[in-house]
Amino acid sequence: MRIARLLVRHEVRVLVSLVLWVARRTHGAQPGRAFGYARGQGAVMAGFAFVCVVETVAMSVLLRDFPTAHAVFLFLDVYGVVVVVGLHASSVVRPHVLDLEDGSLRIRRYVHVDLRVPLERIASVRRELRMTHEPADGELNVEVGSRTSVTLELTEPVTHVTFFGRRREVRVVRFHADDADGLVRALGRARV
Repeated sequence: MRIARLLVRHEVRVLVSLVLWVARRTHGAQPGRAFGYARGQGAVMAGFAFVCVVETVAMSVLLRDFPTAHAVFLFLDVYGVVVVVGLHASSVVRPHVLDLEDGSLRIRRYVHVDLRVPLERIASVRRELRMTHEPADGELNVEVGSRTSVTLELTEPVTHVTFFGRRREVRVVRFHADDADGLVRALGRARV
């Protein structure tokens, strides 16, 4: 039952993100400074959506003589397109946020990752482009298009809660930002 609730909550968040995207609003970016990460994946997500639309048309043609199966697959295919577009929308409306009032950096990815890192725990921050990421204990890689561009090393661990609720302590966080240089400079100024 717990997993079903998590999946329903995920779908609701994706659909809300789609509504926010259409309304040109962001989620949780005020009063801080937002740093986007979605620009690098837009073409890939558009490609996924296009493939889903082609599949929808193909299945409609193949199942035109079977009205019940046609209706079921049409619903599933259209919902698949909505989810793909909603995932892209969630990455647009949920940017990373540097909040000086709260004293934290909020690192996000879709609706799956939302990690708050207190600024006083940041030992070092650097621009570091990485294309490969080997899983390691104490490290969190928040990849966009299989790459990260900013690396944070922490003085003490922060707790990352995974999609299914598992807790992990992390001391190194790698993530992508479209304006990685601007984010590194802003973090440097905020930590001083």
